[in-house]
Amino acid sequence: MDAGRKSEPVNESTTAERKSGRELVIRRSFNAPARIVFEAWTRPELFTRWWAPKSTGMSILSCEMDVRVGGKYRLVFGHGGSESAFYGTYLEVTPASRLVWTNEEGGDNGPVTTLVLEEKGGRTLLTLSELHPSKESLDENLGVVEGLRETFGQLDELLVDLGASVGR
Repeated sequence: MDAGRKSEPVNESTTAERKSGRELVIRRSFNAPARIVFEAWTRPELFTRWWAPKSTGMSILSCEMDVRVGGKYRLVFGHGGSESAFYGTYLEVTPASRLVWTNEEGGDNGPVTTLVLEEKGGRTLLTLSELHPSKESLDENLGVVEGLRETFGQLDELLVDLGASVGR
């Protein structure tokens, strides 16, 4: 690591485990404090910098986040002239450690997502769990893992930028 930088991306692996017929758990460690990782998930101006996988040509056209219990979020993605919206409600919000939200664009078929951040020694273990209403719903959404591997790499890059700018 170069002496002028506070952190650099670490080639971390993103692991995925099917915990049951309905639950998928994804883990990744980041070289950043939990409070900064949490901000990257909850501040639209940061979230839009890393969430859409660059390799797909997708972009985030709009991002609204009212990060509080009962608050709503809405993301609109653009890809090749088409748009798609993803939206839901925050069920739990514990700053720097936990977010739980619904994924309502699929109607009753959407999962509930739980994000847990655990900090140890300036590093953060991120655990993302998706609980689907049925095995079929989870089966249809298993492709999310590859996209998350890429977006988590992009998050890693953003965290380096944020670490340098906030002087952790």
